[in-house]
Amino acid sequence: MCLFQCLRIFLLHYLSLPLFPQECRLHRLESGPPLTATLTRTDALHYHREMFVIREMEREGKDLYRQKKIRGFFHASIGQEACSVGMEASIRRDDPLITAYRSHGWTYTRGVPVREILAELMGKATGCSKGKGGSMHTYGPNFYGGNGIVGAQVPLGAGIAFALKYKGLDNICVALYGDGAANQGQVFEGYNMAALWKLPVIFVCENNNYGMGTSAERASASTDYWTRGDFIPGLKVDGMDVVTVREATKWAADYCRSGNVCDA
Repeated sequence: MCLFQCLRIFLLHYLSLPLFPQECRLHRLESGPPLTATLTRTDALHYHREMFVIREMEREGKDLYRQKKIRGFFHASIGQEACSVGMEASIRRDDPLITAYRSHGWTYTRGVPVREILAELMGKATGCSKGKGGSMHTYGPNFYGGNGIVGAQVPLGAGIAFALKYKGLDNICVALYGDGAANQGQVFEGYNMAALWKLPVIFVCENNNYGMGTSAERASASTDYWTRGDFIPGLKVDGMDVVTVREATKWAADYCRSGNVCDA
């Protein structure tokens, strides 16, 4: 959807777009992100290019995996490009970010060249982790991976946010996980510490409806992941719309920089 949306506006200077066609759902919030946004031609072209590069990089990686040039595991982020591109457009480059093992797109948006990412996937010394990390352990500037242990990056993200607060910085940390990790106990421990210490962190569940081969409905008694923080405010947005993701993340980032914790 987001690719076609960008393609339609290439000849326009800017466009005012209605957001949240599937209604932004709020939890413990009286108000949320704006309902409209402005998208310039320059931004549209940039978002489209970034999403296209990620998609083609993942396709190439998939082909290399089939050719057995990539060994071990390979977790592509095909279909989730709008999440990384939209969120990256609304946070600062010095804001740290940590995610799970579906991390190739995030590695690219954090500034690592495609050549280094593919080299890492093939275990080469020219890779971003010197060929020692592979698909699940890619790193870059202010990017803490790529983590192979399901859900482990959430409390690590809380720890990074604690360091930011301890140092008196105005940065926020973005800690991402998938719906397959949403039932891990350490996720809720991370929530608790973040809320208790009011850490500058946004917890993001990238819900692609499947944890590996198991559907969310079969694994979770509640799939309302944005409410799982309980005492942490949350919101649900359409992760397939790059502009919606951008505006929601910008709102959440401002909310967290003011001393709050957010679960999206």
